Amino acid sequence: MDGEKEVSALNRFDAQLAAHALPPLRARQVTTLQVNVGKVCNQTCAHCHVDAGPHRTESMTRDTAEHVIRVLRENESIRTLDITGGAPELNANFRWLAIQARSLGRHVIDRCNLTVFFVEGQRDLPTFLAEHRVEVVASLPCYTSENVDKQRGKGVFNQSLDALKKLNDLGYGRDDSGLVLNLVYNPLGASLPPPQAKLEADYKRELKAKFDIVFNHLFTITNMPISRFETDLVAHGKHDVYMDTLTAAFNSSAVNDVMCRDLISVGWDGQLFDCDFNQMLDLPLMTSSVNIADFSTREFSNRLIRTDSHCLGCTAGAGSSCGGVLK
Repeated sequence: MDGEKEVSALNRFDAQLAAHALPPLRARQVTTLQVNVGKVCNQTCAHCHVDAGPHRTESMTRDTAEHVIRVLRENESIRTLDITGGAPELNANFRWLAIQARSLGRHVIDRCNLTVFFVEGQRDLPTFLAEHRVEVVASLPCYTSENVDKQRGKGVFNQSLDALKKLNDLGYGRDDSGLVLNLVYNPLGASLPPPQAKLEADYKRELKAKFDIVFNHLFTITNMPISRFETDLVAHGKHDVYMDTLTAAFNSSAVNDVMCRDLISVGWDGQLFDCDFNQMLDLPLMTSSVNIADFSTREFSNRLIRTDSHCLGCTAGAGSSCGGVLK
């Protein structure tokens, strides 16, 4: 009976771990720094878990950016710098971070909304990304204008197509170029993404046939029940239903590959988190080092990961991460 009481008191995610006889979530070695350089964005997307937009002012300083590069220099095991936002390119230190990380031989990812290419001062951005061989992970929640504009704003679809064509012209998405262009799909509402492989095939067929656009891979990502998306769920009376959907779809085999096991998330102010979602919920690491200035891979490896009910979004169905499905 005491055991039942203990489980019932857990958040939904931890309760699922216990129900499947799985131990609390622990990290492995840190191989990726995912750096959120700020909440400034040229778009205001309905599903944005960062709550980013043109009205936000939070932005990473050069001092904090220098700590990020120092950590990369001092830790060979961290092979990837994953830069996100907001629109990360609108941070004054974005290009400096990319150049410095590439000079250290690290893989650099830019999580791009595509329309940022048309912001004043960013017209040369596609060329910059290609010259430094930065992987582009671009948001495109559908291959039809109606669905994209509904989620991201009027005119976003056509601008996104123009941006993708610019990237293709530079070699992005073409098998022989080595310039990687991946697209990201998020569901429009309170549902899980469809099978990634099938949807990727649909995207490739439709974008090639209608617009002569190519790309490497499609990542399907589950909408997390936090920030704007959570507010929308509550407003439409769908929050509990969505949480039940995530709980019912819990996939124990996805737990081993959730991204927080190999990643540290860095906030615009240098604060450290287990993942970008915990960052937006202000759930700090359960370690003594909580800022990039005090970074220690020894302390972060095998650390206990802070979890809550939103973590079900990463283990529902085929699982979900910043690199798409897990299983």
